[in-house]
Amino acid sequence: MKLSTRYHGIKEYKEEDIITFKKGLPGFEELKKYILFPAEENELFNILHSIENEELGLIVISPFELVKDYEFKLSDEKLKELKITSPEEVMVLNTVTLSSNIENITTNLKAPIIINIKERLGEQIILDNEKYKIKHPLLKKEVNALNGL
Repeated sequence: MKLSTRYHGIKEYKEEDIITFKKGLPGFEELKKYILFPAEENELFNILHSIENEELGLIVISPFELVKDYEFKLSDEKLKELKITSPEEVMVLNTVTLSSNIENITTNLKAPIIINIKERLGEQIILDNEKYKIKHPLLKKEVNALNGL
């Protein structure tokens, strides 16, 4: 199958590549089916793209690339909903908000996207943890290091 995306060209995918979000994503509840592919410009990023709307692709990143001790606990109910039986089945991603100013690029650590990679089921959840922010600077350390040069 082929998806003609607005910004990433034509992407080929198979039925087994589709990730189903039964509740959709916040703001896009009507869109349930997505594929995930690497961003060509930077291997740290992926694109979570709707196959139902060729204009909707979200840039995502693994939170573990930014916060080594990022952790949270899923409720038994959520584990059951997503059919998760082991940690190896789980992929965690966070959305990235771009800006023309590199210092203003952020990621949302407060609302991770949880994907059961075995069952191809996903859901975005909101964490009840003040430690994680909606607008966590993506390049904070690197920008500060560059400013020191």
